[in-house]
Amino acid sequence: MNMMQKQHSPPLPSTPTNRIRQRRRAKSLEVLPDPSKLNGGNLPVHDQNKYRSMWIRTHSSLWMLGGVILILYLGHLYICAMVVVIQILMASELFHLRRRVHEDKQLPGFWLINWYFFFTAMLYVYGRILSQHLVNTVTSDQFFYRLVNSLIKYHMVICYFLYTAGMVWFILTLKKKMYKYQFGQYAWTHMILIVVFTQSSFTVANIFEGIFWFVLPAFLIATNDVAAYFFGFFFGRTPLIKLSPKKTWEGFIGGSIATVVSAFLLANILGQFQWLTCPRKDLSTGWLNCDPGPLFKPEYYCFPIWLPEWIPWKGVSVLPVQWHALCLGLFASIIAPFGGFFASGLKRAFKIKDFGDSIPGHGGFTDRMDCQMVMAIFAYIYFQSFVLPQTNSVEMILDQIVRNLSFEEQERLYMMLENDPWGLWIVIKLEKNSAGRYDG
Repeated sequence: MNMMQKQHSPPLPSTPTNRIRQRRRAKSLEVLPDPSKLNGGNLPVHDQNKYRSMWIRTHSSLWMLGGVILILYLGHLYICAMVVVIQILMASELFHLRRRVHEDKQLPGFWLINWYFFFTAMLYVYGRILSQHLVNTVTSDQFFYRLVNSLIKYHMVICYFLYTAGMVWFILTLKKKMYKYQFGQYAWTHMILIVVFTQSSFTVANIFEGIFWFVLPAFLIATNDVAAYFFGFFFGRTPLIKLSPKKTWEGFIGGSIATVVSAFLLANILGQFQWLTCPRKDLSTGWLNCDPGPLFKPEYYCFPIWLPEWIPWKGVSVLPVQWHALCLGLFASIIAPFGGFFASGLKRAFKIKDFGDSIPGHGGFTDRMDCQMVMAIFAYIYFQSFVLPQTNSVEMILDQIVRNLSFEEQERLYMMLENDPWGLWIVIKLEKNSAGRYDG
C-alpha cells in the first residue's frame, strides 16, 4: 500500500527546496555510462572479443595468401581466371542488395537480365584488352588468324547489338506497378558495371604487362589494410571518419608508413624474378624469358663524402622501379582507402554490416576488393603514363606488322626485304614474331 501511495502521490509543490530534491533524485536514477564506451567505444582497442576476431581474420588471411601464391605460380591465365571469378562473386553480392523477394516472385526470370548485361560488358571490356594477345596466340595458324581478326574487327558491333538486345528484353519485361523496381534494378546493374566491374577489369591489363604490376599494387593494399588494422588494434584512440567508426588516425598513419616502406623493399625483391617482370604478349602458359629492361637493372648510388668513415657502406644499389613503387605506395596508403570508405557508406545506406559472409572475419569479396578496384585503375594509368615507353621502338613496329598484315602481305614484305642485305635481320625478327615471341 505504501508503494502504491508513493507511486500515485500528487507532485510536490514547486518550491526551491523541492526542485533541488527532484534534481538529486533524477541524477540518482541516471544510468552511468559504460567506461568501455567512453572515448570511442566502437574502436577495436575496446572490443571485448577483439582477440577472437583477430584470430579468425588472421587465419582466413593466411589461407587466402596461400591460394594467391599458388595461382601466381601457375601464371598469367590462371591469375586472370581468378580475377574473373572474384568479379562474378562481387557482382552476385551486389545484385542481392537490391533484390526483393515479393517483387522477384512477380517477375520470374527478371534477375537474368542483370547477368546478361554483366557478361555483355565482360565480353566488350576483355575483348578490348586481350584482342592483340589473342592475335599473337593464333598467328601460326592461317585459318584461326583470319577468324580472330574478323571477330576483332566486328567486336564493337557485336557487343553493341548484344547490349541493344538486352535493352529490348528489359523493355518487354516491364510490368504495371513494377516500373519503379525494374528501372531501379536497371540503374543498379549499370552502376555495378561502371563502378565495380570496369575498374577491376584493369587488373587484367596490368597482369599482361607483367605479373609484377599486378602483385605489387595488390600487395600494397593488403599491407596497408593489415598494418592499419594492427596499429589501430593496439594503439587506436582517435576516430578517423564517421563512415567507418573502427578506423583510427593511429591506424591510418601507421598503415601509411608501413605501406610506403614495404613498397620500396618489395619492388626490389619482385624485380629479381623474370617470371614476374616479363610481359605476356599472347595467351600461352609457357615460362617467360626476356630482357628485364632498364627498370629492373640495378643502379648504384654513392653516399655523400661527408658521411663518417666508420660506416661500412659507400653506396646502395637500387632498381629504378623502386622509385615508381614509392608513388604506388603513397597512393595505396592515402587515396585507395577512400574506396573502403565509399563501400562503408554504401553499407550504411543499405543498413548492412558486410556485403557477404564468404570470407570468415572479412565479410564478402566486395569487402576485400573495395580498395583494390581503386588501386587497379591507378596502377594501369600510372604504368601507361609514366612507365611504358612512348616511342615507337623496333619491337613495337614489328608487333604492328605481325598484327595488321595478312600472311600474303607478310610474305611479300619478306621478299622485298630479302633483296636488301640489311633487311635480313628484320626478316629473322618477323619470322620469330610470327611463330610467337614468348614460347615456353
